[in-house]
Amino acid sequence: MAIEVGTKAPDFELKNQHGELVKLSDFRGEKNVVVLFYPFAFTGVCTGELCALRDELPKFVNDDVQLVAVSNDSLFSLRVFAEQEGLGYPLLSDFWPHGEVSRAYGVFDEEKGCAIRGTFVIDKEGVVRWTIVNGLPDARDLNDYVKALAAL
Repeated sequence: MAIEVGTKAPDFELKNQHGELVKLSDFRGEKNVVVLFYPFAFTGVCTGELCALRDELPKFVNDDVQLVAVSNDSLFSLRVFAEQEGLGYPLLSDFWPHGEVSRAYGVFDEEKGCAIRGTFVIDKEGVVRWTIVNGLPDARDLNDYVKALAAL
């Protein structure tokens, strides 16, 4: 069960595709954060979603908002994926302990060993203000994120 709107977002510290640590709480008081979980790099629906975000990046990475995308892939896979697709935002590796952050957010599929498509809009105080969780084959509509951010 995914965490609910109105709850404090679980803090996390994960490495991005460059091996740098990214900590959710580092954005507290500074930026709203869109935390997007996706199953696997290089897959069709995931690539489509992440490239759509890339194409609208100023809406998701600016002075007020930071986008982070989390999968259970290794950071080495994420580096190649980001370079191949021109993704200029943090891709975070929830590889080890495998799925720990995905589990904390309630979006880890134990049978498949990966995160499902969960998105959480977290305000500057660290509270979840909007969320959507889709099944593995179902792409999300990034316009929903834009509306949720505008409501903050």
